[in-house]
Amino acid sequence: MNAPAPRPVTNVGALVARSAQRHAARPAIVTPQRSLSYAELDARSNRLAHALLGLGLARGDRVGIYLPNCAEIVETELACYKAALVKAPFNARLSPAEVGATVDNSEATLVITTAARAEAFRPHVRGAMPRLLLLDGPAATGYEALLARASDVFEAVPVHADELAVLHYTSGSSGVLKAAMQTFGNRLAQLRKFLMRTDTTRPDHILGLVGPITHASGMQLVPALCSGTTIRLFSGFEPGRFLAEMRAERVTHTFLVPTMVNMLLGELEGQYRPLPDLQRLGYGAAPMAPARILRAMDVFGPVLSQGYGAGETTSGVCGLTVEDHLHARAARPERLASCGRPLLECDVQVLGDDGRPVALGEIGEIVVGGEDVFAGYWRAPELTAEVLKDGRYHTGDLARVDEEGFVYIVDRKKDMVISGGFNVYPSEVEAVLYQHAAVAEACVFAVPDDKWGESVAAHVVLRPGQAADAGMLDAFCAERLAGFKRPRHLEFVAALEKNSNGKVARKAIQAPYWANHARKVN
Repeated sequence: MNAPAPRPVTNVGALVARSAQRHAARPAIVTPQRSLSYAELDARSNRLAHALLGLGLARGDRVGIYLPNCAEIVETELACYKAALVKAPFNARLSPAEVGATVDNSEATLVITTAARAEAFRPHVRGAMPRLLLLDGPAATGYEALLARASDVFEAVPVHADELAVLHYTSGSSGVLKAAMQTFGNRLAQLRKFLMRTDTTRPDHILGLVGPITHASGMQLVPALCSGTTIRLFSGFEPGRFLAEMRAERVTHTFLVPTMVNMLLGELEGQYRPLPDLQRLGYGAAPMAPARILRAMDVFGPVLSQGYGAGETTSGVCGLTVEDHLHARAARPERLASCGRPLLECDVQVLGDDGRPVALGEIGEIVVGGEDVFAGYWRAPELTAEVLKDGRYHTGDLARVDEEGFVYIVDRKKDMVISGGFNVYPSEVEAVLYQHAAVAEACVFAVPDDKWGESVAAHVVLRPGQAADAGMLDAFCAERLAGFKRPRHLEFVAALEKNSNGKVARKAIQAPYWANHARKVN
């Protein structure tokens, strides 16, 4: 029997080009260095598509991007879509050694970066050094020079649903370098999810993005550009400066990780509605304690929304809307611990070890199916087989579902503490610690215990000007947690270690306690 013919789909780049016709004069991308209208962005991405093909790149070749937030990242993303090249973004916060390994893994044909960044990662590339296209390159061969010589008219290449569009390098907890293969079909499904949400952006909105747009923040780029929204890109996060620029630019929408929200709350002690133009503050990429969510609602007003997803699901699959937050505060406070309900066509189920849906309130693993589920990990069939089964992604996240379909993540399988035969979920303990007035940040993890196998440990960062000791926090927890859930080891630290995406690096914090153990779980 002959294999089915590839299913043609609309090229994502063509959809943005269509939006550029409608909103030609509107600002599309604004940075401290420049502003591009929709017409200019479309023309420059067309020029870049021509330039990349003119350098000898062919359909399916990987184009690495190693840059901090800037307009050129957006131009490159659109150019890659239009030319059916594969976007392979590298987090700008990675070390040169990590970038070198990622370059090798992706087998990038070309990397768009700066001269300084290229020189930093060059010694760490073990395979063939890719061609470089430098933003600050020589006048004759640099980025701008190539664009200047290329045509600003480009017809997007026809693509099919299963064709690779993006290599999305994940920050997962395994420590193994891996890239989720996102197809053009995945990217279209992701676009539908965003545009069908009730809180999607419109032409009169300004979307402020401060996280690396090579990763979670960047998932909002194409939906916003298809809506005629102006995107304001921030480089780096410093709370005071970020707030001042948000106010000055009258930003209406933004997306932050919980660590950033916590830092802003520390900056805004006693203030209310510091960003009067803000209509939506999206948060995600890590859990956020309900006590901190309530405080953020007090400070920023009724604007919070949450998303839950992964690179393997091409962004969010569940959402807790602004309305959900308000209803939770008024009548269902426990719902602030939920990541919401499935979005549009996302098939989200909570399954037991037998592969069947668990009863309401019971804990199982979140498993996702649908058009947005990735095609597997790049050149890693063993890793793919661990999580992708019958086309469904097994997230490793443990959760329960309530009677109205809201999903509550209790933790990741790999983070669970098993103490004396009882399961302890770190997020539950962290949520209690965050309720203490002196606690700014907390990370809970398993440490070896001769008696119980494992016991609960915590690293805690205190808020400036606040004081607490281990006895005080233990007494606080004793009032709110079962004995086996209370941290038996508590250490006060100046800061929690975080990965390049701003997430607390739980495994790295936990690792020293297990250094002399052959197994990392007891």
